Amino acid sequence: MSAPLLDIQDFSVRFGDKLAVRDLSLSIARGERVALVGESGSGKSVTALSILGLVAQAELGGRMLLDGVDLLQQSERQMRGIRGGDIAMVFQEPMTALNPLFTIGKQIAESLRLHEGLRPNAARARGIELLRRTGIPEPERRIDSFPHQLSGGQRQRAMIAMALACRPRLLLADEPTTALDVTVRQQIVDLLLELQEQEAAARGMAVLLITHDLNLVRRFAQRVAVMEKGVLVETNTTEALFSNPQHPYTQRLLDSEPSRAVQPVAPDAPVILDVKDLAVDYRTAGKGWRSLFGGDAFRAVHEASLTLRRGETLGVVGESGSGKSTLASTVLGLQGAAEGEIRIDGQPLAALRGAGERLSLYKRMQVVFQDPFGSLSPRMTIEQIVGEGLTVHQPQLKGEAKRRRIGGLLEEVGLPAESMLRYPHEFSGGQRQRIAIARALAVEPEMIVLDEPTSALDVSIQKQVLALLTDLQKRYRLSYLFITHDLAVMRAMAHRVIVMKAGRIVEQGDTLAVLDAPTHPYTQSLLAASMLANPASASAALKENIA
Repeated sequence: MSAPLLDIQDFSVRFGDKLAVRDLSLSIARGERVALVGESGSGKSVTALSILGLVAQAELGGRMLLDGVDLLQQSERQMRGIRGGDIAMVFQEPMTALNPLFTIGKQIAESLRLHEGLRPNAARARGIELLRRTGIPEPERRIDSFPHQLSGGQRQRAMIAMALACRPRLLLADEPTTALDVTVRQQIVDLLLELQEQEAAARGMAVLLITHDLNLVRRFAQRVAVMEKGVLVETNTTEALFSNPQHPYTQRLLDSEPSRAVQPVAPDAPVILDVKDLAVDYRTAGKGWRSLFGGDAFRAVHEASLTLRRGETLGVVGESGSGKSTLASTVLGLQGAAEGEIRIDGQPLAALRGAGERLSLYKRMQVVFQDPFGSLSPRMTIEQIVGEGLTVHQPQLKGEAKRRRIGGLLEEVGLPAESMLRYPHEFSGGQRQRIAIARALAVEPEMIVLDEPTSALDVSIQKQVLALLTDLQKRYRLSYLFITHDLAVMRAMAHRVIVMKAGRIVEQGDTLAVLDAPTHPYTQSLLAASMLANPASASAALKENIA
């Protein structure tokens, strides 16, 4: 057999006293697609960055051979010649990986100029061809666009074009679809598969995919390597690993898919939220003389109607820009003028006057956001964060009684009471989300808006948080307005679901009925793109229904 393209032998990474990767040995053949999976902190990304020589202030050990050349022994100048030429990388968040001050064309041309010595006109022509190859419409025009002028999917396609510009032998893809909507995610997966097969046939290009998305691994990779706490615990072909995992950690990962544990809603459950014919407009900046009159109106939500009963979970699904978050913020009273009617416990939202009436509303409704780190103040202790709502809504609760209440809330979400003295940065992502849930529970709300509460979490942590939310709903008959683009989570959590596209509700009904037999083409395309559908038919369904 021929020597592997990449051969990692007894590789270790140490940051001071912390051993981040321990004795990792892994090889990748030419033309092979390998997935490196594991939870946050398992050492996946550190390994990938080490291949590129981008890990600073760390002690690296072992060998990392690319076609027999030890990457760990190369100087920085030698690595600059390897990066982009022999090894390229597609990052998770293209908006932060792309330079906002340069056009897409200039960023592609830079790599072509440095590694292939192309002149500006030749580099531009090659850039246009690369953008066309990755499926960006009107590449002759888009090549002069800045990153902020492209959609998320287009930015990721542009990053892939940059990565492939110099025909690398090894492509590293670090969570390349996590930040994308489900339909765009499927398109990017199909694109990577197509391009890799083309490049594998021409130059033997291999791909190392780093992800915690097991559906993506199942569809994309030929072989899987599993890491836990810096140690490689299992390696096998994709089919064998998914059908018969050997290591307990791999078994736990594969068992982390959310399972449905929805309690039936009482037949006489009262309606907590009643929305009728809701329409929300935004003002956009006008051009020329139109700016004198405040610009144009953009309708973000069109005549939406829904109800939510006590103890029920209503799921809201759709892609970015579909109006999900606008709908939620309007229901919470955080949005400006809106048409239609919103009733909370039968009381019209528009009829509330004065700070006192508004406070009573906010006591009934709370929200848990997507990013637990961004929604918790880094300058406040957990005691202050969880107790803030109590200070506003239950000012009579003071001193030791208030601390006991906060400690009880933390224990209720699975955290020790003494953790109230610590700060958010001292907790993991899953623990921070539990703190956010404790903060929402503090004022004993009737309804909680959950805005993508698990999308930033690893699969096993996600399952724990969903189980916690289910348990809390059962105990307190909480109502959830659950916003997500993850249909597996929706299937596990929601009694009913509404599907939004371009600000309109295009389908709604019982969750299992909608997900098992969708009637609207858009819902069908979401299911196909979510990778819950049969992989062989998903792409065809997506192409048929996406229009």
